[in-house]
Amino acid sequence: MTTHAPQAAQSVTLPASLDEAVAALAAMPAAVPVAGGTDLMAAVNKGLLRPSGLVGLGRINELRGWHYQDDGSALLGAGLTHARMGRPDFAALIPALAASARAAGPPQIRNAGTLGGNIVTAAPTGDCLPVLAALEADLVVAGPGGARREIPVAHLLAGREMLRPAELIGFVRVPLLHAPQVFLKATGRTGPGRATASVAVVLNPARREVRCAVGAIAAMPLRPLDAERWIASLIDWDGERGLAPDALAAFGEYVAAACIPDPAPAADGGEPPALPPAVLHLRRTVAVLARRALGRALS
Repeated sequence: MTTHAPQAAQSVTLPASLDEAVAALAAMPAAVPVAGGTDLMAAVNKGLLRPSGLVGLGRINELRGWHYQDDGSALLGAGLTHARMGRPDFAALIPALAASARAAGPPQIRNAGTLGGNIVTAAPTGDCLPVLAALEADLVVAGPGGARREIPVAHLLAGREMLRPAELIGFVRVPLLHAPQVFLKATGRTGPGRATASVAVVLNPARREVRCAVGAIAAMPLRPLDAERWIASLIDWDGERGLAPDALAAFGEYVAAACIPDPAPAADGGEPPALPPAVLHLRRTVAVLARRALGRALS
């Protein structure tokens, strides 16, 4: 598995179908499922994880593609790699998710890392997560005996609903909105890197909605719902949908203040403490990302 691990996994199973993978996990409760392994192997190398067994998902073809649904959604296999999602045909389908996949890291990470792994790891810096939150995607979870259930991706990320023993994320159901979508992120250095902040903005003209999710600044993506409703009320949905620069800037500030609020007043009624410079910088970064993302979505 790795030159740094003192011992390798005791068993490796390579199922050919999703139900076979679930059965293998049910038979080996201590086994760990692995697809791209970009997060798993990092944990192993750091000594944080010593799996007694592995269930490899790389041979399950049904998890590596996508298809359209009659309800106007797309069912994405959890085994889709970032590299595959970044291609033009996928970008025409779900532009913001493709943009987040292209920003996920260097080629070796994009070629191995998968959509399902990004969700299950649930790292705050996961680039796909704010996009899925803004799209209000659902997860199709496979369980023993061929069972299937759907849960909102936001519920899993918030811990409101968790995967049960021997369950796997099989697919991600994403509504196809056929409307502008934008994903932007800031990193601490030039080139691919972990996000210090990221923003996804999705328009839903059918419902006259603006959806926004901010990633990397908290344990899960944050939805500034009041800011969404406010800016949606200013848009001429039947016209050109443009907004004045002042409105875009106000939206950015609204989003940033909602996600990184001012400290609560002191208990004695005095002035609240000032935000540290690093937090103020992060708030400004979120404001700029939100302003630019909405501006591009409306252009």
